[in-house]
Amino acid sequence: MNPDVLDLARLQFALTAGGHFLFVALTLGLATVVAGMQTWATFSGKPLHARMVRFWGQLYVINYAVGIVTGIVMEFQFGLSWSGLTHYAGNVFGASLAVETIVAFFVESTFLGLWIFGWHRFGKWTHLAMIWVVTLTAYLSAYWILVSNGFLNHPVGYRAEGGRLVLDDPVAVLTNPAALLAFGHILGGALLTAGFFVSGVSAYHLFRRTSAWEFFGRSLRIGVFLSLPALMLTAAFGGVQLSTLAEFQPMKSAVFRQQTADIARVQADMVARFGPGDYVPSEAWTRGGALLMLIAFGLMMYVTVAGFVLAFFRKAVHRFRLWHLVLMGAVPLPYIAMISGWVFREAGRQPWVVYGLLRTEDAVSGLSTGAMRTSFAVFTTLFVLLAAVNGGLLVRYARRGPTDTGLGHDDRAEDDDPADSLPAARY
Repeated sequence: MNPDVLDLARLQFALTAGGHFLFVALTLGLATVVAGMQTWATFSGKPLHARMVRFWGQLYVINYAVGIVTGIVMEFQFGLSWSGLTHYAGNVFGASLAVETIVAFFVESTFLGLWIFGWHRFGKWTHLAMIWVVTLTAYLSAYWILVSNGFLNHPVGYRAEGGRLVLDDPVAVLTNPAALLAFGHILGGALLTAGFFVSGVSAYHLFRRTSAWEFFGRSLRIGVFLSLPALMLTAAFGGVQLSTLAEFQPMKSAVFRQQTADIARVQADMVARFGPGDYVPSEAWTRGGALLMLIAFGLMMYVTVAGFVLAFFRKAVHRFRLWHLVLMGAVPLPYIAMISGWVFREAGRQPWVVYGLLRTEDAVSGLSTGAMRTSFAVFTTLFVLLAAVNGGLLVRYARRGPTDTGLGHDDRAEDDDPADSLPAARY
């Protein structure tokens, strides 16, 4: 295999998959937040709560719409750049990818469309059920993706037949610990990302003393009160995953803990089992990703614990401007933690694409260097543009506040909540 093609293919997939992952994290978390807000609004019947659903729902729809495009683009790479992987193991991990496509593109997208265009056309309980279907199918979609990824990291439930892997035990694949633990970790991380996002946007408006002080005061509390338990959930599943590394991927565990003797022992064992080769992953990416993730976790711990206490004090919520600045600055922290954790997970299993079964160099398509460079340039440019568009739209609509929200607006049905229109002097 041409090393230039291999390096470009790996870098391309890392950039596109990592970029898509960042969209997914906010989408999963915001879907849950919006569903919870709409449940609250449906039971309370208050216009302010309905406005919260529309405002945060609009930001969710923007992120979902752009994110779904990145997912489609990323899928092309399996056939374009990684035909060796799909040929060898596609019968096992490809089934879960196919189910995910059905869930995401048919069920989730259909009900999201009904939710977007169904305001004031369906009954309030029917409309509420739609956003919960969207939320649950979003998590189902994530689960099926992690079933595929879990198989690559810890292959189970297969048998070799004719030089290829075929599905032998579907239950083992669906209950793979590498998938289930990662799913819990991602669930917590998505809620954490949404909590920091909601807190940061709300803090921006409170810092600027916008008129919708009650709206964003309540939103800030939702984000802060969500962030701490989400952080604990993420840490719990992350800790359990670290404890399983020595069993599932001993080399990654040894590199992470800088255990030189264990690295040499595992290297010798793998040479004996799989033949000559370098089975030690890059310490810079593996250990570096893990350390950056842990640093981000520590910073988020300070922010969430302090915020959890401060959120009980009304004056702090509305007037503590230094806290508002911290919350705005902390918005990128969950993204940093999740992408560095993803790098740790994926880079640490090298040189395997299917751990212990298929090396990365054997999974790459037989493309020329020129074709791979062209593919890399196109995919990278497209993802940069999509990320820029998504970021620009989120910033634009987040800065506008709830007054310009078009999602679900009906002048006949709702007026502004008078409690949210009091002058800024109330601060």
